[in-house]
Amino acid sequence: MPTGVAMRDPREQLFDAAERVLLRDGPNALTSRAVTTEAGCAKGVLHRHFADFDAFLAELVLARVARVGAQSAALREAAGSGSVVGNLTAALTGLFESVAVAVVGLVISRDGLRARLRQAGLTGIPVLAQAAVMIADYLGAERERGRIAAEADVDTLALTLIGSGHLLFAGTEGSPPPDGAVRTVVESVVAGALP
Repeated sequence: MPTGVAMRDPREQLFDAAERVLLRDGPNALTSRAVTTEAGCAKGVLHRHFADFDAFLAELVLARVARVGAQSAALREAAGSGSVVGNLTAALTGLFESVAVAVVGLVISRDGLRARLRQAGLTGIPVLAQAAVMIADYLGAERERGRIAAEADVDTLALTLIGSGHLLFAGTEGSPPPDGAVRTVVESVVAGALP
């Protein structure tokens, strides 16, 4: 980017560029040079806003974790409306059609990034851990309304749904699973918990 041309929100522009590189080329291709080239700016822009590349990646993951928080609030508000299976299917599809699967691969592939995320207080695999909490909270809210059986173990159901959803979307080379696959998994997992 030429000197003197202002960037709108440099941090968000760099995050968006990193997501594009991550989705298109995978975690091994994600370098500071690839990000700044994709963002159309000088490499120094990244280092002006972040201490180093792992700090940038940690902030990227934390920003994506925050998105799960927003999805969580929307899903919890849906409790009591629509169908439980429909709400869960939409939530899992929305979660995994985003950059979530690629972020998981990124976190797994970079030791320095995992260390930074632990320092930030994140445990487990970021995004997946927060998504499991999101699903468990939703199922708990549905249980309070009588739409999930009182004895249902919502934490185990949530982990099963997140793991199954991740497996459906991982390794699909950017294309979603076949039509109805997510709904079929959700129906199977929650069948015994529906009253």
